[in-house]
Amino acid sequence: MNDLAGKHIVLGLTGGIACYKAAELCRALIKEGATVQVIMTEAAAQFITPVTMQALSNRPVVHSQWDAREPNNMAHINLSREADAILIAPCSADFMAKLLHGRADDLLSLTCLARPIDKVPLLIAPAMNREMWAHPATQRNLAQLRADGTTVFDVGTGDQACGETGDGRMLESEELREDVIAFFQPKLLRGQQVLVTAGPTYEAIDPVRGITNLSSGKMGFAIARAAREAGAEVTLVAGPVHLPTPRGVSRINVVSAQNMLESTVKHAQEADVFIATSAVADWRPANASEQKIKKDGSGATPTLQFVENPDILATLAQSPRAQSGDLFCVGFAAESHDLLANATAKRARKGVPLLVGNIGPATFGQDDNALLLVDAHGAIELPRNSKLALARQLVREIATRKKI
Repeated sequence: MNDLAGKHIVLGLTGGIACYKAAELCRALIKEGATVQVIMTEAAAQFITPVTMQALSNRPVVHSQWDAREPNNMAHINLSREADAILIAPCSADFMAKLLHGRADDLLSLTCLARPIDKVPLLIAPAMNREMWAHPATQRNLAQLRADGTTVFDVGTGDQACGETGDGRMLESEELREDVIAFFQPKLLRGQQVLVTAGPTYEAIDPVRGITNLSSGKMGFAIARAAREAGAEVTLVAGPVHLPTPRGVSRINVVSAQNMLESTVKHAQEADVFIATSAVADWRPANASEQKIKKDGSGATPTLQFVENPDILATLAQSPRAQSGDLFCVGFAAESHDLLANATAKRARKGVPLLVGNIGPATFGQDDNALLLVDAHGAIELPRNSKLALARQLVREIATRKKI
């Protein structure tokens, strides 16, 4: 899946040691299907050579407003009109000040100023020393750039080339790749707060054993990412899985069904959409042993008694906010057979407007899936695709049904 297919991005490099990250970023954007035209300032060329960026972009690097290769000698006009976006990474404190004041004394700043504002967005990835980042002048410039419509990506925290540690590092190429992809996704959930549960739960038998299931959490994490790409503020309540947190998503780790219920109920008070993708254990041991249960050599097996876990989806679906329409609830059903019949029955039993069914054994741990969307009017099949692609389709369906 090439998320940037058909996009043409002007990648601007300004002076800073983070220029080395721009090489990998250029490759990452091209792998996603974009074409990339690099513009470098004179300062950027002190940190990385134009030859390197030309080899990676497969295009000649431009750096002078007097470039004789342009028939009309208007590189700043031609480059800005061809772009779907201008991305400056790294963007130095000095260049941010240039952008703010509309200075245009080199090709990159001139191209930014000459771009059609309503058609060619400007994205910047700041990179500088922590003191420069924290300086009031820099923060004022950032605020005004945002007010002027510039998209300012976050900065990272950590060791800096100067030997200091703190905020101001340019994000890594993979992080910026995700941010650029997210930028181009339709903002169907802008202003919405979305709560997602994902992964299995773990119900302890004793301190070293427990009951769980094969859910990897990948579908729920993909939905959290897709909702954030769509402009939502996303909270992800995750069972015990080893997956990286999607960028821009607030994650809460839980273990048991009871833990998940408590966290979900708490955060649902502010949510507009609740998507229950987690595979919650239906039962738990009535009394977990405080010590490891050991064999005694007699061949006797321990007797376990179970109690039913709380139904998180039904609890939220029956809450006053859901009943009034303030909270739109979406359930998931991982079935082993008779998907349509079981999903239809579960939707009615849980009392949710939309239920998403899939065949659990065919998708647990996989990167792809096939979904069945069941509502009061019938069912819609979403054919097998990557979980992220399906998550984006589901977000569109939710936005349509919620009439956002």
